[in-house]
Amino acid sequence: MSAAGAAGPVGARLSFLDRYLAVWILVAMAVGLGLGRSAPGLGDALAGGTVAGVSLPIALGLLVMMYPVLAKVRYDRLDTVTRDRPLLVWSLVLNWVVGPALMFALAWIFLPDLPEYRTGLIIVGLARCIAMVIIWNDLARGDREAAAVLVALNSVFQVLAFGLLGWFYLELLPGLLGLSTSGLDISAGEIARAVLIFLGIPLAAGYLTRRIGEKVRGRDWYETELIPRIGPFALYGLLFTIVILFALQGDAITARPLDVVRIALPLLLYFAVMWVGSLAIGRAAGLGYPRAVTLAFTAAGNNFELAIAVAVATFGADSGQALAGVVGPLIEVPVLIGLVYVALRARRYFPTTTPAAFPEGSSPHA
Repeated sequence: MSAAGAAGPVGARLSFLDRYLAVWILVAMAVGLGLGRSAPGLGDALAGGTVAGVSLPIALGLLVMMYPVLAKVRYDRLDTVTRDRPLLVWSLVLNWVVGPALMFALAWIFLPDLPEYRTGLIIVGLARCIAMVIIWNDLARGDREAAAVLVALNSVFQVLAFGLLGWFYLELLPGLLGLSTSGLDISAGEIARAVLIFLGIPLAAGYLTRRIGEKVRGRDWYETELIPRIGPFALYGLLFTIVILFALQGDAITARPLDVVRIALPLLLYFAVMWVGSLAIGRAAGLGYPRAVTLAFTAAGNNFELAIAVAVATFGADSGQALAGVVGPLIEVPVLIGLVYVALRARRYFPTTTPAAFPEGSSPHA
């Protein structure tokens, strides 16, 4: 769907699955809780076979939800964003410096006494945007090609940097600041391995799918036929994973419902501060509305699929870290839909004529 040609209410321009994503997540949570109460031996059954320390059903769910997202990325356009230096520089700074630092601060401010949830939120802050951020950007009439390129850039960068940043924010920085992490066993090596498996494998599969598919059948077939067929499996994988996680965590969740609220509060603040701040920076940098709103959504959005995968692989499916990752999309979806409306109203504060996002001959909607 072209952002420039979108019309009508935002909700009407979402697919049926995407429009009610928050509802599906709530239903998956409820099903998981019910399943956990009716099948107390579920945990032992899931522990039968594992992949990188993750039960086989959950591992398959994690890989399935990551693959379609990465198959959508236009890897051949990575070089185009480097020609727009303000967009590239601000995107890297906001995604890999400001975002993780802000989530680190909010996690320690709101959850100083809950180290598992705090760690889960920090992992969420390290998992930068891919997935549905292109949908929000399209609805807000941002630059679709720029968003796709930034998503691809973040995907590749995460494979290289996630483990190192995890060590910095979970071990080194708390020690330098004199913050206690006693009782919390963190392994940067395990985090890096989880990223390599649950992001690296689907990233390679997504890249090869696009490369081979376009070569054999052409780009038009790939975009209009294949992607719509495999795209919904990302949601199916996410919902399946949520069902299993909530089945394993049912007792902990029902016993401490206020903990979920405490996880949600820093997430709400994070989205608001990152999005508003990034849009203002884009406006001040003279990016123009399409690129400024793209900067805002790619900076504020997070890859909760990866955060859940890392938390489950590193700390276990029944951990507080995994719960923090699962709460993320429940908060993100309605908040970012609301910010789409805010973005559309904010267009009046941008110049009506803006420079092209890419050099002449490089169509932003190719």
